[in-house]
Amino acid sequence: MKHLYRRAAVVLLAGIIVAGMLTGCGSTKRYKDGFYTAEMSEFSHGWEEYLIIQMKDNKIVSAEFNARNESGFIKAWDNAYMKNMMPKSGTYPNEYTRMYVQQLIDGQADTKVDAITGATSSGKNFEKLVDAVLKQAAAGDSATAVVE
Repeated sequence: MKHLYRRAAVVLLAGIIVAGMLTGCGSTKRYKDGFYTAEMSEFSHGWEEYLIIQMKDNKIVSAEFNARNESGFIKAWDNAYMKNMMPKSGTYPNEYTRMYVQQLIDGQADTKVDAITGATSSGKNFEKLVDAVLKQAAAGDSATAVVE
């Protein structure tokens, strides 16, 4: 009977160790709940891109990616910009910013996104901003990160 108990204890202990190893190997970073912001260090063509995410239960539950000019006007709201960009690029800020955000929410901590034709530069900046906000979220640092 002692042999049976000892064997059950060994099997149970081995199961706990294996489960711990699998959890450790497959685990992702732990992120603290809150809002995290990153912005580009410089304006490009009159716009400064930024990203704000909300992290809850280790998941990105909402995000805003956009750009603002020096007066704070949001690029996605600029109808004249949209009318000028759409025929040339096939997209416009209110469309591609939402598409990049959707890719982030779908992929969670995956910092790479599929480039959107006509918004390649914004896509590269978006990836840098995602990396920065995820570092902020891992540290629980709500200060705005500035990205070069």
